[in-house]
Amino acid sequence: MAGNFWKSSHYEQWLLDSDDLLRERQTDLQYVTDDEYQKLHIFFANFIQALGEHSKMRQQVIATSTVYFKRFYARNLFKNVDPLLVSPTCLFLASKVEEFGVISNTRLIGSCNAVIKSKYLHIFGHEFPYRINHILECEFYLLEVMDCCLIVYLPYRSLLHYISDLNQTSQDLQPNSPKPPAELMQIAWRIVNDSLKCDAILLYPPFLIALAALNFSATITGFDLKSWFVELSVDMDKIAAITKQLLALYDIWKPMDERKELPAILQKIPKPCVAPPRDQHQDVRSVGHPDLHQGINPMQQVVAMGMVQRRAWKV
Repeated sequence: MAGNFWKSSHYEQWLLDSDDLLRERQTDLQYVTDDEYQKLHIFFANFIQALGEHSKMRQQVIATSTVYFKRFYARNLFKNVDPLLVSPTCLFLASKVEEFGVISNTRLIGSCNAVIKSKYLHIFGHEFPYRINHILECEFYLLEVMDCCLIVYLPYRSLLHYISDLNQTSQDLQPNSPKPPAELMQIAWRIVNDSLKCDAILLYPPFLIALAALNFSATITGFDLKSWFVELSVDMDKIAAITKQLLALYDIWKPMDERKELPAILQKIPKPCVAPPRDQHQDVRSVGHPDLHQGINPMQQVVAMGMVQRRAWKV
């Protein structure tokens, strides 16, 4: 990992503008509402979490793969590439980047099938439809979309640093003052986990997300951090903006019923439909044609759509 966040690809290429992010989503938002779009991200973040836990991966691997998923769909549309394929692909790539070790082919596909059968069969209505060759091909497309920017700075390390500093500072300033309660850290850690389900990780540096989680946790536990935040000289407007995003996330997530809502939302998103080229020199020209969906290999759809998207970016 790059030693300096401010010189990393995370800062230089993957802190995005909220207006640009919204503009990239406009086509998908023709089919679903903004709340439904956020529910899709929440659902597939939960799906990646379930896959990672079933494969006994570290939380850092799961978090990195969730960020990869969000980066991919910051530059792509749900209607163009099946998120059911992208989810395990992100996990597969993150396991290598975070040095967890390469997941065996049978283990990865087995985990996808097991998780869908046990938790999500009522949502997808079928078993996992892809094979390892689809995931390997999709991995190349994922790398291209992210421009091989695999470095992800997560808020966890910053959160641990701030908790340590908070403990030390409170004792230095007021030796008899109470230490921050253990639940302050526990709740802040869970909030950081939740923050990966919203757009905060695409818009703000991870240290600000950690501070927002800590401030949110202090509000919940009633622990006073005002004087400590004054010493940090941090931009509280950005902390407030991240907190607003977290509150909006919880407003959508808390009443969300996956079993009832997700099948209908997934049905609203058109599936990628392309015609196979007649020969190797023929261009892909039939994207989205409703009569060409039958009999097309799923990965052909992904690759062909990727060709179209890459050409659009280079114009």
